Amino acid sequence: MFDRLNFPQPWLSLTLFLVWQFLSNGVSGASVVMGLLLAWLIPQLTQGFWPDRPALTRPWRLPGYLLRVLVDIVIASVTVARLILSGRPPKPVFVSYPLELEQPMAITILASTISLTPGTVSADVSDDQKILLIHALDAGSEQEVIDAIKQRYEKPLMEMFR
Repeated sequence: MFDRLNFPQPWLSLTLFLVWQFLSNGVSGASVVMGLLLAWLIPQLTQGFWPDRPALTRPWRLPGYLLRVLVDIVIASVTVARLILSGRPPKPVFVSYPLELEQPMAITILASTISLTPGTVSADVSDDQKILLIHALDAGSEQEVIDAIKQRYEKPLMEMFR
């Protein structure tokens, strides 16, 4: 019987419980019981929809990655603004980026990182998850975009997810 009382997504359960407590009008016995029930029941009912947990082997590298992404977002914002204000026509390019990442979660994080950075957008992932189609607003060459993404984002993600 206790095997059925497990929490398949403990962080989701904790988040659901805390959100329920914030939404209820004060902490009471009934709100705690209802929060615990929801925190257990919702992950149980949605368990089939969750993918396998990614193998994040070096989570301590995540803060450095996030800091790098934030700095790159600021720099890219300034670069795009300067491009627009200069009046120079951009050199847009579509790039077929060869992926070395194999974890679906790592590929998703890479694609999201590219889309968050102004001037680049992840357009598509191939069915075999080997090619990521990227649109760059202003690039000298396809290889320049590939090299920058590989060094700045894909290699750190490979280190975190291997």
